[in-house]
Amino acid sequence: MLFRLLTVAAFAVASPTSYNARPYVHTAKRQSSNDSSNLEVDLGYSVYQGFSNATAGLNVFQGIRFAAPPTGQLRWQAPRAPESNRSSTIPATSYAPTCPQSPSGGNGTVLPTNQTGASEDCLFLNIWTPSNATGPLPVYVWIHGGGYGQGNGRQDLTAFINTNGNAFVGVTIQYRLGAFGFLSSDEVYRKGVVNAALLDQHLALQWVQQYIHLFNGDSRQVTISGESAGGGSVMLQDMSYGGTLGTQLFINTIAASPYLPMQYGYKDWVPSQAYYAFATQAGCAPTSPYLKNGSTPIFECLTNKDSATLINASAAVSQQTSFGTWAFLPVTDGTFVQDLPSRQLARGQVNGLNMLVGNNANEGVAFTPQDIQTEDDLVAYLRITFPLFSNNDIAKILYYYPSSNASVNPNALLFATEGDMGPTALNESSVGTGQQQRADNIYAETTFVCPSYWMVEAYSNNRAGGQGYKYQFSIPPAYHGADVAGYFDYPGEYYSVDFTTAFQKIYGNFVTSSNPSISNAVANGVSGGNVSVNAASAWPPYSIYAPYQLDLNTTCPVITVQGTNKLCAGPTAINDFRLVNAYTWEGGRGTRCDFWRSVGELVPE
Repeated sequence: MLFRLLTVAAFAVASPTSYNARPYVHTAKRQSSNDSSNLEVDLGYSVYQGFSNATAGLNVFQGIRFAAPPTGQLRWQAPRAPESNRSSTIPATSYAPTCPQSPSGGNGTVLPTNQTGASEDCLFLNIWTPSNATGPLPVYVWIHGGGYGQGNGRQDLTAFINTNGNAFVGVTIQYRLGAFGFLSSDEVYRKGVVNAALLDQHLALQWVQQYIHLFNGDSRQVTISGESAGGGSVMLQDMSYGGTLGTQLFINTIAASPYLPMQYGYKDWVPSQAYYAFATQAGCAPTSPYLKNGSTPIFECLTNKDSATLINASAAVSQQTSFGTWAFLPVTDGTFVQDLPSRQLARGQVNGLNMLVGNNANEGVAFTPQDIQTEDDLVAYLRITFPLFSNNDIAKILYYYPSSNASVNPNALLFATEGDMGPTALNESSVGTGQQQRADNIYAETTFVCPSYWMVEAYSNNRAGGQGYKYQFSIPPAYHGADVAGYFDYPGEYYSVDFTTAFQKIYGNFVTSSNPSISNAVANGVSGGNVSVNAASAWPPYSIYAPYQLDLNTTCPVITVQGTNKLCAGPTAINDFRLVNAYTWEGGRGTRCDFWRSVGELVPE
């Protein structure tokens, strides 16, 4: 399980920033932002010119700088607002460089030093705004996933905005990845900041508060959203500063498959060892953790290294980790991230008002070794995955995850479970059976599924008056990440027109009205004209006493075959949405998530 319209002056006072980030104080004004021939926006520090997508009815601005380049002496420091650059209008017509990438371990990927299109100077954002907007619109901010080591902000929001009638403004952001964003140790904490990438995200949200009105956005109605590590980022922004920010930066949050790695303290052994491994790879290593490299301390040596050396070092160390894990991850720092999510979320200490959170039916496959045949194999895997667990703790896992198979049956029929009847995800899926499925499900629930339960519970009748809503994406095989095409692709491009339209409307309605309910006609399928009552049209908020989630699936007479997977995603797919009990789902998933919360300090999560 290595794996959330104020004036500038008022905002600067209210936000408990303990790091050295200069607040935005630039004078800004809009210049003909709806004129396709002169799409210029003056941000005070720079003037940007976007372009018009007349077909989509959107004005697009790509590559807008929201922070100074975090290079050289600004490495592992809190992000700072951009310096003034008004010598000429800056074209905002192409994406900025991506941040350097650091893949997970055990996947066979080897990244070279010269990563094409990547740069440490990567703190940019992109905006899609309806060209015919007559007043301020709600704002949707997307935080990309990728295990905190991969990904970028190049997700095109056009289809999602169009499906929702161009009713909101879309923003995507980038943040430092790998060692650049998550290097941690006592020395980094004393001389810079840990969780630098989370502060990048925080600064981007501050940027939205000050400048989004220039793009017809309403800073009082912001929704932040993300999938996987993006969903985990949403969780940590929800928790930032102990949940004391209220609605200063956003009112709604959407988290899909929120990724919860082991979250160590900033100077614990594991992040410290990653720090020394990174220093060694970069040529800044001491002979022991307590000695210095010649006359130059490790931290100063790293800040003086060339970018290519550090990019290579970050990627190399990350790829040396165990299967499906990353080396550089968020830590508990006592200020921005004050506690383990399992504990703080249980106290309901969160920012914002409302939460929409979901998980996929088969999250763990890509992150679990697919060679677990026997229970002995499983136990060996558990000892590696949970190194702080005793024999008694391992025994508890086996108790909470019973298996009917002593070993994998190669002749067993693979099929997607129903969730509330018949065999469950404890032993069966469309990908695995027996001990292999047992391992897949353990990883899925500890890393992605249970965090979604804890998040929705934190917002259930929360102290600020908001609500939480929960769903599961279940279209087989429902791998981790398979849902993204549902809310970002054009209807019919991957999943059916009916399903994609409904899914995007669920997200869109939550952005615009803080409620994910959709009409019966859309829920049943826009192509069929069926307006009979559908569970999605009166989606009840989640609560402990009524733990409802919406199961999002499809049925169809024709199965699309993709490789070895059978997928009901073609044009004949029929929406199959059901309201189910999330606590008893898949053989008592809620009970298992309670178990993982109880052992959170040993995971830690």
